[in-house]
Amino acid sequence: MVNLEWYRTFKAIYKTGTLTGAADSLFISQPGVSLHLSSLEAYVGYKLFDRTGRKMIPTERGKVLFNAVAEPITKLEDVEKNFQKSTEKHTPTISVGMCFETFQTTLEQYVSTLPFNLIISFGEYPEMLDQLDKGILDLIITPRKGSSPNIQHEAFSSEQIVLVGGKDIDTAAFNKALKTKDAEHIEEWLKQEKWYGTTGDMEHLFQFWTLNFGHKPNFRPNYIVPNLNSIIRCLKGGTGLAVVPDFLCKNEIADGEVKLIWEGKKKLENTLYFGCRKKTNYQTEIEHIKSLFRKMMGK
Repeated sequence: MVNLEWYRTFKAIYKTGTLTGAADSLFISQPGVSLHLSSLEAYVGYKLFDRTGRKMIPTERGKVLFNAVAEPITKLEDVEKNFQKSTEKHTPTISVGMCFETFQTTLEQYVSTLPFNLIISFGEYPEMLDQLDKGILDLIITPRKGSSPNIQHEAFSSEQIVLVGGKDIDTAAFNKALKTKDAEHIEEWLKQEKWYGTTGDMEHLFQFWTLNFGHKPNFRPNYIVPNLNSIIRCLKGGTGLAVVPDFLCKNEIADGEVKLIWEGKKKLENTLYFGCRKKTNYQTEIEHIKSLFRKMMGK
């Protein structure tokens, strides 16, 4: 049987006259609308609209199909609305994307208290931006802004990328190297230590090294672990260095379990953004999650 969402999208295009209008009325992305329409046209075997500029003009067969499906689809939508209103236990489900470490450090402790269902997704930032635009995700936490006109970004905090080490690192020797202001000498001192990295994202180390020494690091970390939180736990063993966002280890630094070694010649900061679609059915739930992040990030 044909997907009923295709018919609903077809009806929205017919009523609004544009793919953009249909996308806005259904709260989905325009590529999703185009996919539904092309799938339905392939299924029925003929064109349903002539595309004139931005306007979608129904063909004769499109008009026939609309007359056949419009009333049944409207009745189904009415049933859905009435059912939702009469079902007191209807619970919305929100899909949120962020990096694994951010989830562990912030939202994880609040999951059991949320008054709605939650699906957490981990991935690369470009992928999450694309999934947000397509309606797969409802909210993302990202240091990068996308260019889609359907997405709005709200800055809510920042992270500073810093050099940290175990409590047994000889910071006096490092500070002595710093005072020479000899970049090569400082770099050589750092390369003599054991380094931690992750299996995936090495961008923090690359950015920090390039900013302070003018090039990417010409060495590989000694220990590759699953994620940044693993690095912090390993550093509590006493030795080793790593470049990480400061908010991931502020408690360990305060407790003396990890040392803040160097902020760099210039501070390296990333702005953190909430990303969500401009039109959403889950504004209340999204604001709830945003409030938790503001609370945790101190802003």
